[in-house]
Amino acid sequence: MPYWRLSGFYFFYFASLGALIPYWGVYLKSLGYNAAAIGSMVAVILATKIVSPNIWGWIADHTGKRMMIVRLGGLFSLLAFAGVFLTSQYWWLMAVMMVFSFFWNATLPQFEATTFNHLGENVHRYSAVRLWGSVGFIVAVWLVGQQLEGSRIAYLPMVLLGLFASIWFSSLLVPEEAAAHQALTHEPLRQVLSRPEVVGLLLVCFLMQMGHGPYYTFYSIYLQDYDYSLAFIGFLWALGVFAEVLIFMRMHRLVPRFGLKRLLLTSLLLAALRWVLIALFPTSTPILVLAQTLHAASFGLYHAVAIQLIHTYFVGRHQGKGQALYSSVSFGAGGAIGSLYAGYSWDVFGSSLTFFSAAAVSLVAAYIAWRKIPA
Repeated sequence: MPYWRLSGFYFFYFASLGALIPYWGVYLKSLGYNAAAIGSMVAVILATKIVSPNIWGWIADHTGKRMMIVRLGGLFSLLAFAGVFLTSQYWWLMAVMMVFSFFWNATLPQFEATTFNHLGENVHRYSAVRLWGSVGFIVAVWLVGQQLEGSRIAYLPMVLLGLFASIWFSSLLVPEEAAAHQALTHEPLRQVLSRPEVVGLLLVCFLMQMGHGPYYTFYSIYLQDYDYSLAFIGFLWALGVFAEVLIFMRMHRLVPRFGLKRLLLTSLLLAALRWVLIALFPTSTPILVLAQTLHAASFGLYHAVAIQLIHTYFVGRHQGKGQALYSSVSFGAGGAIGSLYAGYSWDVFGSSLTFFSAAAVSLVAAYIAWRKIPA
């Protein structure tokens, strides 16, 4: 298994996420955009995940050329993002981010399927590879928070362009051959999708990411409104992902001991607690720090369990489609709707009620997981 080449891609991909998601809203605010506009411009990045992974997943499953898809997605997303340097007008930025994210969102699901193919029978080692993505996120979110305070946030697009170039370069180092070795299955995809546990899991994933919408779109702005520095905000983002890394390192022990269903329920309940703490105690630094450590559950634990369940439910030639569906339903549809409702709720109902609604969504997801996911 080419451990470091796989890990390198995850490192740069999630480093770009660490620079984009926490700070893109801050950058857009520096350009003079309001909450509704920021919410819609973040939502378009996520909305393309509804379509893009499924299109590229279908192509990859029928050609077996997953790394070719990853490389093309990396190259064209890099070229498309360069359009942000031409003008900062609203509709132009919307168009650029739509084209960019259509290709950018094609890469990760197919790379996830490639990683599992490399792992073979050692799927429990996935977290040991994926944790380098979390390390990349921490490095990026920390450095951007330290270096792009105040007016220097204008340099964010240049930082992102460099990271997108690194994603493309790292994709060239991962061999194509193993990505094409797929076991075949004759079970129709519609039969897989008709299973109650599959429907339940996809709905849980949708709601979990919908609940994260206010966090991914407005958390940095929320803390700025309470006079926290960008450096401290970057520290909090990094702390959350560091806690995620610790969970990834322990997953090989947690899964056999507690089982996937219990771990999924735990992640959903702790996610609800996290949003309540953020809503109630924005001026309490110790509680904000505590809430960020819960990222270990609301993303790290949840993602590690969800992706293993997806790998279990979607086998053989459906692997790429399964990863694409997970990405499009959760991070795509769930994330986009979460960002959109957060943008409008933020202006109409206020920040606290917006985070309370995220907690309610997480509790609904927990109920569905309890009823639909087998023990």
